[in-house]
Amino acid sequence: MLTSLRDHVLKFVKPSEKELQLLLDAVETEVISHKQYLIKEGQYCLHLYFIVQGCFRSYFIHTSGAEKVINFGIEDWWITDFDSLVHNRPSELHIQAAEDSIVLKISKQKLDLLLQESIIINQYFRMIHEKVRIADQRRIKFMYSLSGEELYHSFCEHNPKFVQRVPQYMLASYLGFTPEFLSKIRARKKK
Repeated sequence: MLTSLRDHVLKFVKPSEKELQLLLDAVETEVISHKQYLIKEGQYCLHLYFIVQGCFRSYFIHTSGAEKVINFGIEDWWITDFDSLVHNRPSELHIQAAEDSIVLKISKQKLDLLLQESIIINQYFRMIHEKVRIADQRRIKFMYSLSGEELYHSFCEHNPKFVQRVPQYMLASYLGFTPEFLSKIRARKKK
């Protein structure tokens, strides 16, 4: 399991063996069952999670009672509630496994120490956070500039792994659709 994280880090930066080992020693493995939560609304988020195996969704409950998916994560992705983790406040999100999963988790305290000790590992996490921010910006732009059908097709084109793994109601929520609207789009695509 540590091999996944090791390989991921080496795709972005070239730390010394000592620096890489500091990161690997700082993480703990956790097995998460389908529908189990990493965190629920109201809890304090204490960890950053690297997904070794599985799929997660991050969502909140709208005032209407509807679940609103804001993110997904699959293998080789990091997931957490950054607001809760960074500001030490109760989470407004739920992070739930959409499949049986395995994660490596690192506490905020260990991460902070590691980022101070290693410029290279700090650089790795900065690069990961930049990728996340860029993806979020693109998603927001696409949601405002594309039609629903264009948004769905763009998502499918850029994220084919998710389309096959994520239940349609979750995908509809992520794209800002009703499940019925997504069904209509998918039906037109099959014709």
